[in-house]
Amino acid sequence: MPAVPERFTVHVPDELLADLSARLDRVRWPDTDVGAPWDGGTDLQFLQQLVFYWRDGFDWRAREIELNRWSHFRVPVGGLQTHFVHEPGRGPAPVPLLVLHGWPSTFTQMARVLPLLSDPAAHGGAAADAFSVVVPSLPGFGFSDAPTTPGMNPAAMGEVFHTLMTEVLGYDRYAVRGTDYGLAVALQMGLAHPEHVIGVHIGGTFLAVNEVPDDLSAAERRFVAESQRWYAEEAAYNTIQATKPQTIGYALNDSPAGLAAWIVEKYRTWCACPGDLVSVFGMDDLLTTITLYWATGTITSSMRLYRQDRLFPPAAGRLGVPLAVNQPELEAFYPPREWWERLHPVHRWTLLPGAGHFPEWEAPRALADDVRDFLRPLRRA
Repeated sequence: MPAVPERFTVHVPDELLADLSARLDRVRWPDTDVGAPWDGGTDLQFLQQLVFYWRDGFDWRAREIELNRWSHFRVPVGGLQTHFVHEPGRGPAPVPLLVLHGWPSTFTQMARVLPLLSDPAAHGGAAADAFSVVVPSLPGFGFSDAPTTPGMNPAAMGEVFHTLMTEVLGYDRYAVRGTDYGLAVALQMGLAHPEHVIGVHIGGTFLAVNEVPDDLSAAERRFVAESQRWYAEEAAYNTIQATKPQTIGYALNDSPAGLAAWIVEKYRTWCACPGDLVSVFGMDDLLTTITLYWATGTITSSMRLYRQDRLFPPAAGRLGVPLAVNQPELEAFYPPREWWERLHPVHRWTLLPGAGHFPEWEAPRALADDVRDFLRPLRRA
C-alpha cells in the first residue's frame, strides 16, 4: 500500500532564526571588485542592502503565513520524505499537472503561476481549463529529504515523482511542466512513462552542446556559438557543482551572506532584468528562497544534483508523448525549434515574451496561457 501523505506546515524554529540574525550581524565583507558592478560576481553594495534588509526588515513569519495558505504535504517515496504542494483544480474534471522547479529555485518559484493554473476562473479565465497542480520540492531541495546514496539524477527524480502522482495521489494520467533542471526531469518522465504522461511542457534552456551536427541551420549555428560563449563566461558554477559541490557547500552552509551572494548572482544574470533585479523578484521573494535554503540546510544537497547528473547521465531517447517548448524570449541564449526537433518530435514551439530564465516569476500569465493552450486538446484525448 502506498504511504498516506501527512499535512505539513512551514515553520522555522525561533532558535534557528536567532542564529541567522546573529550571523548576519557578524558578516565579514570583502573589498569591492575593481571592475564594473556585477562583472566579477555579486555586487558588494547590492548584497549589503540585501543582507541589511534580511536582518532588519524581512519578516519571515509573514512569509510563512503566505506559504501556509497552500496545502503542503510530506510523504515517503523510495525511502525519502518528499515535500509537495497539492492544490486541487477549481473546475470540472481538472487535469493533474506536475510542476517542477530547478536550481537555484525552490517550490516558491511557482507562487505567481500556481493560482492561474488551479483556479483560472478567479483570474479571468475559464473554469474548464483548471488543473489540479502538484508542486514538489526536488530531492535534496527545501523540505524534501536529501538523497543518501549516489544516482539521484533527473531520471531517478522522475521515478520519485511518477510514484507520487500515480501511487500516492492516484492520478493515472497527468501532464508535466518543467523549468531548468525540472525540464530534464520532465523529459525523463515522458520517456519512461508515455502511458501515463499526456504531455510535457518545458522552457527552452539547453545548456550543454556536446555534439554538433554538420547540417546546422543559421539559427542553430548562432545557438551553438552563443551557448559556447555563455558556457566559457558564465558556467564556472556549473563546473564546481558538477565536480566538487561538497567543498563550496561548507562555505555556503555556514555563511548566510555567502549563500545569498551565490544565489542572487544567478537570478540577476539569468533573468530578464538588466540592472534592476528587484523589479522582477522583490527583496522579499529573493529572501524567501534564500531563507528556505538556509533554514533547511540544503544548498549542498541541491548542488549535488549537478554531480549526480554528470556521473549518472540518463539514457537518451525520443519522446513518444506530445512536447511543448515555451521558450523565454529574453534568455541569454536558446535552442531554436529545429535543434529541439533533432532530439524529440515537437508538438508546439512558442516564444514567451518578457521572460528570461525564470518564466513563472517573470511572465506567469503568459506562461499559464501557453500551458492551457497546449494541454486543452490533450485533456480530451
